[in-house]
Amino acid sequence: MGEAILIVDDEKEIADLLELYLQNDGYTVYKFYNGTDALRCVEETELDLAILDIMLPDLDGFHICRKIREQFYFPVIMLTAKGEDRDKIMGLTIGADDYITKPFNPLEVVARVKTGLRRYKRYNSHAERKPPEVNEHDIRGLLINKDAHKCWLYGKEIALTPIEFSILWYLCERQGMVVPSEELFEAVWGEKYLDQNNTVMAHIGRLREKLHESAKKPKFIVNVWGVGYTIEK
Repeated sequence: MGEAILIVDDEKEIADLLELYLQNDGYTVYKFYNGTDALRCVEETELDLAILDIMLPDLDGFHICRKIREQFYFPVIMLTAKGEDRDKIMGLTIGADDYITKPFNPLEVVARVKTGLRRYKRYNSHAERKPPEVNEHDIRGLLINKDAHKCWLYGKEIALTPIEFSILWYLCERQGMVVPSEELFEAVWGEKYLDQNNTVMAHIGRLREKLHESAKKPKFIVNVWGVGYTIEK
């Protein structure tokens, strides 16, 4: 069987359509029309990715995403209503990896699923590879190790999602340089950056929370207004 995908959407037609397309592509699908049953599945089933609608009859998608992130780091894709930018930012802030706006093309969803799984596997793979010359950065008490795929702040491990780790590693690799948001997005997500994209900003905000720093007086990730982000030497 293929990777296990969780689908949660109270619109039966949408959930059934996604199930059909994903099953045709070889994935194992667990489909639910409410959040309660979906959370039970999360606890009892080994999943590889989740697709969560925000509006559900009992628990909303944000609640499910938060519960998932308490224990798991597999990719989460949120389904949002057209034009609801606040929903997109909220989802990314609480740990979602991607979002898709309704109405959508099912083939786009399948493509996003493949991208999310590929990225997740790449950063969690234990395949034997020649280690890079630099596999660790220690910046003023912030230690990040690429081989272990772990990060510590003043000796205490910080739980990062694959996306968050990739952003932080990319910035650490370029310490002292200002990395434009467009470059950061295209390097981490592997997709073309579009105008008015708040994805990077939302993930930077969540990273700062985990590093216990404010946007006004950051110790690590500094925002260079109109340009991008940097970790100063």
